[in-house]
Amino acid sequence: MLGEYPIRGRRAAEIAASVETAVGDGGLEPGQLLPPMRELADRLGVNPNTVAAAYRTLRERGVIETSGRRGSRIRPKPATTAREAIRVDAPPGVRNVSQGNPDPRLLPALADAFAAAAAQGDKEPVLYGEDAVDADLARHARVAFDADGVPDGPVAVTSGSLDAIERVLAAHLKPGDAVAVEDPGWGSLLDLVSALGLRAVPVGVDDEGPLPADVERALAGGARAAIVTDRAQNPTGAAVGTARARALREVFAAHEDVLLIEDDHGHGIVDLPLHPLAGVTRSWALVRSTAKAYGPDLRLAVLTGDRVTVDRLQGRQRLGPGWVSLVQQRAVVRLWASGAVDARVVAASYGRRRDALIVALAERGIPAYGRSGMNVWIPVPDETGAVARLLHSGWAVAPGARFRLSAPPGVRITVAALADEDVPVVAEAVAAATGPAPARRYD
Repeated sequence: MLGEYPIRGRRAAEIAASVETAVGDGGLEPGQLLPPMRELADRLGVNPNTVAAAYRTLRERGVIETSGRRGSRIRPKPATTAREAIRVDAPPGVRNVSQGNPDPRLLPALADAFAAAAAQGDKEPVLYGEDAVDADLARHARVAFDADGVPDGPVAVTSGSLDAIERVLAAHLKPGDAVAVEDPGWGSLLDLVSALGLRAVPVGVDDEGPLPADVERALAGGARAAIVTDRAQNPTGAAVGTARARALREVFAAHEDVLLIEDDHGHGIVDLPLHPLAGVTRSWALVRSTAKAYGPDLRLAVLTGDRVTVDRLQGRQRLGPGWVSLVQQRAVVRLWASGAVDARVVAASYGRRRDALIVALAERGIPAYGRSGMNVWIPVPDETGAVARLLHSGWAVAPGARFRLSAPPGVRITVAALADEDVPVVAEAVAAATGPAPARRYD
């Protein structure tokens, strides 16, 4: 059952650490069945309660899952199996269109904003006990939320979208709870759900976002939370439109106790309107990050939500990092106030390259998707083969396995690094690597 790898330890912590080490070094593989608790207890010469405590710890850390009489096994995507490791390294001479980075030419200069923010800090040093959210930042964020129809709620600041989502999930859920997630969806989010010991329930996606029937099925099946990307969905580029938002609100209205998290990371790089779902359920949060519009190193996201959720998030935050640097917050305020990023210009730039690639692929019989944002999703019949052949032809693309639970295979191309003359070249390479494929929905 365990091959040549023996689980060791006399205490629960030692047994759990032994299993985690084995998962990390490949001694235990995803999906591998673990011994029944009594059997392992006999083998180790310990009390069965000790093994039960070890297994409980492993479940809470997202390393194993237990299915009643079918026993416990290593999770298909345990927390120690990071999806970021599922990637293609681009050797010299190979163009890398896999990383999901914004176009550096579209990012604003940060020096003046940070200099002004630092000068303010020199005059008024930030000390312990200060408000965690800069008043000007909260005001600017709230004005933007109001303009997009986001319900009223307090504003919090976190170190990026993933930090915000993790804190909101932890504020409401416990290990073992189910979360409805988009499939394909953001790989880091799928890893996070697993790492928190939560169970991901896949929800299909089309150009308009999550499929309402799939969301209803997940919620009716017991999912206690759902995460929806409003615009620039990663990896498909989906954006929730008017009709889809109406249908999703109806679904969530019938499940008021569900935690609803909206990720609007596309704010600042898309020109499609936001159709928020927030406020339909009792517990909700909507997150906006500065990463795509202002640069990934500007680790800041603003969040609003119901008062209980935001209060729990900030209470836990106070016990950890305390707050996001006020110098950083004030620099972001200056960037916002100066209009350093024009969403229409940025959206038009990404849109031109995205649309050109989709058209070029269609001319070669290859269906592709990308309604908004900077990515194009291409269904392929043989994902591993397509990635390898594209690498051989000079293009490193992102394997769909980084983003999928049960969705069909595909690859993701980020258009931010493409010049106009690159589009037909990469389209031809994709066509040669995959061959014509029938159009399909990517759910």
